[in-house]
Amino acid sequence: MFAPPIHVAACGAFTAHGDELATLDALLGGRVALQARPVLGTAGGDLVPIALINGHDYDETLSAGWLDILQKLASRIPGEGWGGPRKPVFVTGSNYGVGHLLAYRRHGDSAHLDLGTPHGCVARVAAALGWGPDVTTISHACVSAHIGLLQATRMLHAGLADEALVFSFDFITAFVAGGFHSLKILNADFPEPYRDRPTGSIGLGDGAAFAVLTRDRGDVVLEGQALHNEMHHFTANRADGAGFADCLAGLPAVAAGRRVWIKGHGTGTLEAGRLEAQALAKAFPGAPLVSWKGSLGHTLGSCGLVELAVALAAMRRGRAPGTVGSAAPGFTPEVAFDGFDLAGFDAVVCTANAFGGAHAAFLARHA
Repeated sequence: MFAPPIHVAACGAFTAHGDELATLDALLGGRVALQARPVLGTAGGDLVPIALINGHDYDETLSAGWLDILQKLASRIPGEGWGGPRKPVFVTGSNYGVGHLLAYRRHGDSAHLDLGTPHGCVARVAAALGWGPDVTTISHACVSAHIGLLQATRMLHAGLADEALVFSFDFITAFVAGGFHSLKILNADFPEPYRDRPTGSIGLGDGAAFAVLTRDRGDVVLEGQALHNEMHHFTANRADGAGFADCLAGLPAVAAGRRVWIKGHGTGTLEAGRLEAQALAKAFPGAPLVSWKGSLGHTLGSCGLVELAVALAAMRRGRAPGTVGSAAPGFTPEVAFDGFDLAGFDAVVCTANAFGGAHAAFLARHA
């Protein structure tokens, strides 16, 4: 049984294209932020598709340029007293300051170690942004932001908070890119989400976002928040796609009577992309499916919140970008490669999928 709808009072993001409105404009224009960069930064290596936010140094330095980006994003969050009584903060992501561990190994400066763990990184962020002690750190690969949104929802419905802040960030570094490169899914090819082609690939991108959730204030609501974990394999999904279907099982009832479009996960891999597209087509026949990771890159644990901010901007604009960076043939007829008007749509279903068969989804609609 799903929790009652929860309101989004404010939501914003930064990607390599800029804020959520600049990102929407770029996606509608078919622009790709990914660029071929040496996977190990100044240490060289194969060229792979990476998208960086302006001001973020791929080779981590003690100046932590990513912190300046987060301060700029946080200046847009309404209200005060976050992390204080009845205003909890949920920080989500998958990387945190892990790039500083590689910087420590390269340069030997122990100051990098203070930023190299989730605890140290979030403590630094909380201090810089003036948050109180009620800060929870969440990390579960690419469904991290969805988990943060659900945890915030539970706090609100339990009467333990008046409003809640979900704050997410992932900045790409050689440490992170090197790991995906070793799995061969980050390679010389640029991602083409949901395209039926011989080989798959992903891109990686910086992303940061926030959402302020309340019980009754905001022009958009989230409902039908669902999580499911197959607990099947370290990286792979069940070959029959049951995990995708199980996560979506209750969403069609929530969307009953509405015409929805789907902001999918769509990284550019083959097996997961095919299973995801097929499960969504079965749950929501005819609903157009898009992914924006062919332009933005995969923003990892922050993708659920980064892409929500862009989806809400699209709802307000009245036009959704298509699957940028990709082309037919798609895995299903529902894959939309071109942008489309939203005048006839009532809601968007947002999904995310992660290593090991973790899945998340929810429906967002006008209040």
